[in-house]
Amino acid sequence: MEFVFTNKAPAPAGHYSQAVVHNGLVYVSGQLPLVPGGGDPPRGIEAQTLQVLVNLEAVLTGAGSSLDQVLKVTVYVSDMALWERVNDVYARFFGDHRPARAVVPTRELHYGFLLEIDAVAVVSQVGAVAAGSPHSV
Repeated sequence: MEFVFTNKAPAPAGHYSQAVVHNGLVYVSGQLPLVPGGGDPPRGIEAQTLQVLVNLEAVLTGAGSSLDQVLKVTVYVSDMALWERVNDVYARFFGDHRPARAVVPTRELHYGFLLEIDAVAVVSQVGAVAAGSPHSV
């Protein structure tokens, strides 16, 4: 088991890893629309969706994976009335790749954000996480 950390995505704010690689799969923790390095978070559902997907892609890359290797995505959205707008950004970002997906309506998300996304993907670069430290990339 390898723990993933990349400074190209927001650092964990609690006792968890950005992702864990095990048996050829990467399990990416829920990504919020936080800006790496602490910039102001985006406003509006489209901007938040894009930032979450950018963060997801950064963690996948850090784990030796990519968007086109995503098997399963779970999208947590604070208001289903936002879903069509989330799906539009999501579809453009993933392009032709269509991983399995679940959409979970929820009331409130951490920091008042409008959505959170986690994912499971295949890792193509075996040992990519172990670049210098088993806990960082």
